[in-house]
Parts: sequence; structure tokens; C-alpha cells
Amino acid sequence: MRTALGVVLRILGIGALVAGGLAVGVAVLIAVILIGPLIFWVAWNVLNFASAVGLPELRFWGIVLATLFLVLSWFGKVAITAIVFLVDPSWFHGAAEVRWPEPTFRNFVAVALLALLASRPHAHAHGRTRRKKTAVSPAA
Repeated sequence: MRTALGVVLRILGIGALVAGGLAVGVAVLIAVILIGPLIFWVAWNVLNFASAVGLPELRFWGIVLATLFLVLSWFGKVAITAIVFLVDPSWFHGAAEVRWPEPTFRNFVAVALLALLASRPHAHAHGRTRRKKTAVSPAA
């Protein structure tokens, strides 16, 4: 009886560990999905980086798409551009006078927040293979 109880407790312990790890992973994923657009919104709309560079403020879906554009790979950026073009082709005909922002601390913080989103540390974590160096024989 003791061994059966020990086996059950071991199984429940491992199951609880797996369930806890899964719950933490889901919580981190949800936090990243919610925090990314929030960081972009603070940098773009609250710190007025949009007006500093001469662009309009963005609403909810503009913030979500811009955040995804910063975070995704090249294929994701092409997909977002294609979606915007299919939904509203006249968007590409708009004119904007983009200018360099003033060197203020508020603009520095806004650029730092946008760079934080665009840095994607996991993008550099892909395994890169080292090329095998071939031995070069001396010329005879």
C-alpha cells in the first residue's frame, strides 16, 4: 500500500510540475502579447514620438500592427504589408513629411522603447553552424 501511494504522489508531483511550468509559459506569452502594444502605445502616443517625427497618432489596430511589424521576421513584415494593401490600397498613396525628432529626453525614451521592441533577442539565438575550415595545402 505504501508503494502504491508513493507512486501516485510521484506522478502527481511531476504532473503538478508540468502543469505549473505550462501555466507560467502561458502567462509569459499573454504578458508579452499585452505588454508589446502597451510599450509601443506609450512610446508613440503618450510620449508624442509620432508628432516628433511628423506622423499621426495610431489607434488600437495601428498600434497592434506596428508592434507586430517591429517584432516579426521579414516574412511577417511582408504579410502585414500585403494585408494593409489588400484592405486599404489608398493607404500607400498618402503623403507624410517625416522629419528627424528633436534631441529631447522624451524622444530618447520613446526611441529606446521602440528599439526594445525591435531588438528581439530570440532572433539571434538561432543555431548558426560554423563552417569547417579546410586545410589549405602549401603551394608547391
